[in-house]
Amino acid sequence: MDSDTLTHENFDFRGFDVPELKAVTLAASGPNTDDSAPGITLEHSDKAGKKSGGKAGRAKKGKNVSKETGKSKKNRVGLFTPMGLRDVTVRNRIWLPPMCTYSAFARDGKPTPFHYQHYVSRAFGGFGLIIAEATAVAPEGRISPCDVGLWEDGQIDAWRWIVDGIRNAGAVPAIQLNHADRKASTGCFAVGYEGQSVPEEAGGWPTVAPSAIAFGGLNKPRELSVDEIHGIVGAFAAAAGRAVSAGFQAIEIHAAHGYLISEFLDPLSNERTDEYGGDLQGRARFLLEVVDAVRATIPESMPLLVRISATDWAAGGWDLDQTIVVSKLLKEHGVDLVDVSTGGIMAGVSIPVKSNYQVPFAEQVRVKAEIPTTAVCLITKPKQADKIVSRGEADAVEIGRAALRDPYWPLRAANKLGIPATEAPYQPQYIRGAY
Repeated sequence: MDSDTLTHENFDFRGFDVPELKAVTLAASGPNTDDSAPGITLEHSDKAGKKSGGKAGRAKKGKNVSKETGKSKKNRVGLFTPMGLRDVTVRNRIWLPPMCTYSAFARDGKPTPFHYQHYVSRAFGGFGLIIAEATAVAPEGRISPCDVGLWEDGQIDAWRWIVDGIRNAGAVPAIQLNHADRKASTGCFAVGYEGQSVPEEAGGWPTVAPSAIAFGGLNKPRELSVDEIHGIVGAFAAAAGRAVSAGFQAIEIHAAHGYLISEFLDPLSNERTDEYGGDLQGRARFLLEVVDAVRATIPESMPLLVRISATDWAAGGWDLDQTIVVSKLLKEHGVDLVDVSTGGIMAGVSIPVKSNYQVPFAEQVRVKAEIPTTAVCLITKPKQADKIVSRGEADAVEIGRAALRDPYWPLRAANKLGIPATEAPYQPQYIRGAY
């Protein structure tokens, strides 16, 4: 496939009609599409805030969609309705997504006082569930040399005080486990080489992948052997065990945005001819093995989440239909919620962007796979977020970049939605300063 930019005019969005939208193009060398990723510019249509006729930007609704819609306003599910996942109760439906901060400056994978301040501030701010950033299960699985990790026992204590701080503030601490494969060993603000592979003399390392296919202008990876694949499955399980020891109450497996698991899933990045390639069953094998290994490691009472890209926005690549099939399998294998995002596997694709543009994917997975979902990206306003949940388009929303601007976003949202201060997630020390 060539690197020409794809637009909605020549790409089948599988039932999505997205007219009159400008696009965001992933730079050919940009390694990261997480919410905090540098180098991604969102260009909004001038009409993004206007109502459009027909089905623009919405999924076709099935018979079971939006089960909450028929409820009275008094009993409807809203942003501040608690949510149960296994034995864990989350105080509301406003969650912090995993956003890379590239701030383990000692390059030892250990979080620092910065991370404590970053996460605990948002727990004080009222978020229900805090998902710590992409945490490497192996040193070579870091996105950048300054990523955090849980690949050795010595990193557990560095997380424990952060976890305790989040819990003491009333939020549920979760962590996202990741292996970055061909998008590993890339630069960041603290290292330099942003959007590039870090040379080994500057602290970089050789990368691996399902197939020896480079991402954009990054270094070409080496294809993993079957034994190495099995070893990485074990690394995910071991990291999950360390997360439990650190006190985390939920685990998320990163299977989105073009990192290792996402690459195995996608036919554009997985050209293997063994049991880990070929048809969807083969390409999903690695993800399911990781899920099974993690599920067997963590307590039965602990929720397991998976983040997935519902589409690559690339012709011939991963799409919503395959996402729904795999989401059904994830449910069968003990996954409790799918964290729905999009994109990241291919450089140089064009993504139509407007407010709520990823919400229809979360809704379709929720309805057709019959599994709880979260929606993320360009959700910035309280009423916007509340409608997503109350209409049953997703079970929770993740507030990413808006949370970087305002750690107390949920408290402001409570005020905007008319939630009394006594019912909002204020810390007792701050209640006299309530909106």
